[in-house]
Amino acid sequence: MRFIPHSYQKYCINRVLNTPALGLFLDMGLGKTVITLTAINELKYNRFAVSKVLVIAPKKVAESTWANEAEKWDHLRLLRISVCLGAQAKRIRALNTPADIYVINRENVPWLVDYYRNAWPFDMVVIDEFSSFKNHQAKRFKALKCVRPHIKRIVGLTGTPAPNGLLDLWAQVYLLDGGERLGKRITGFRERYFEPYQRNRERVFTYAPKTGADEKIQQLIGDICVSMKADDYLELPDVTYNTIPVVLDSKAKKAYEKLETEMLLEVDEQTIDAGSAAVLTNKLLQLCNGAVYDSERNIVNIHDCKIERFMELVEELNGKPALVFYNFQHDKERILKALAKTHLRVRELKTPQDEKDWNHKQIDILLAHPASAAYGLNLQQGGNHVIWFGLNWSLELYQQANKRLHRQGQTEKVIIHHLTVVDGVDQDVVAALENKTGTQDQLMDALKARIKKIKSGVGS
Repeated sequence: MRFIPHSYQKYCINRVLNTPALGLFLDMGLGKTVITLTAINELKYNRFAVSKVLVIAPKKVAESTWANEAEKWDHLRLLRISVCLGAQAKRIRALNTPADIYVINRENVPWLVDYYRNAWPFDMVVIDEFSSFKNHQAKRFKALKCVRPHIKRIVGLTGTPAPNGLLDLWAQVYLLDGGERLGKRITGFRERYFEPYQRNRERVFTYAPKTGADEKIQQLIGDICVSMKADDYLELPDVTYNTIPVVLDSKAKKAYEKLETEMLLEVDEQTIDAGSAAVLTNKLLQLCNGAVYDSERNIVNIHDCKIERFMELVEELNGKPALVFYNFQHDKERILKALAKTHLRVRELKTPQDEKDWNHKQIDILLAHPASAAYGLNLQQGGNHVIWFGLNWSLELYQQANKRLHRQGQTEKVIIHHLTVVDGVDQDVVAALENKTGTQDQLMDALKARIKKIKSGVGS
């Protein structure tokens, strides 16, 4: 695919090229990944300014997002990406594979720093979800701080750099400039710009910014931080679609392929009809989501890959509310179980009060089934992010469900996220919905293609 950057993307690419340490604080959907990869490609192959690039990302993002984005665009085809995940031996093998970009999950940063010690090889580091380095006491921050003098270029990517307040900025900006702008120590930063807010006689629990601190801090970091919100850019469409690939781990992939093969081998692609197509695809969509119903309607868990990527996406939103659509009841139960471990305000959409509370910003995650939320509800005041945990084949339900946020009265650009399993039937559904015509025919055509592929693979 040919990349034709928007004007703001051109600006951001130039800033990455010309600013050795840069915080790129862009809303989700504005293309942080392709912006950064385009700059890396220019620095590596045209300017010869970098040799080895390290990308630090959340685990599921590290698995697929960066490699998939590089494959997607024609101008990035030269970039070689090595994903350094898994057991230690596997990570070491990936680190010793010739590549331009090495992608590792943030939990392994301390291990990586210890592995290389004084022989740190990466002259450029990109931190995806920069706000995950906001804690100055965390091991990952301390480890990266140790090797920061060996890094010539650093880019921090996030949508919300200070989700819990301005104090979150200190550690992130320190990784950019070594304390030049906000001070060498967080205690000094706190004393200059904050005052105790909640405390008892011995201890301060929270701090509040002093009058004018916000503007002063923005002035100090303005030269090394680019901040853009999606609704600031009129050239963007009212709705942005964001496909988030989910890579199954080896165990889950084997289980998925086994069940897919067993089901599809029983079907003749020449005689498949709409009824049998719906049954088959429902089972395959359940598999993509991570669990299936057995013959007695018991839930059989198969993998957590999509749940894990969903939780990373929620983290990337940094407190921004999201309307989440699920497909099956077991999806809802597993989502609720995962979200119960967070401090987010989670609600199922059941009553008019839920609708009212959402629009009054009293809910962080609103769970709904598209069949129960597709018509009549006005949810546009509560947020601008839609997450499809699992899709179904109904174009009408899909469009109407998205219209709960994308309607008159919405003040921000709506961003619709699709969690799709790579090489799974999820991708067939997305293709059919994007085509917007003949959904039923596409359902059957996609299944016939899968059946033919399975049977030819078995026969060969």
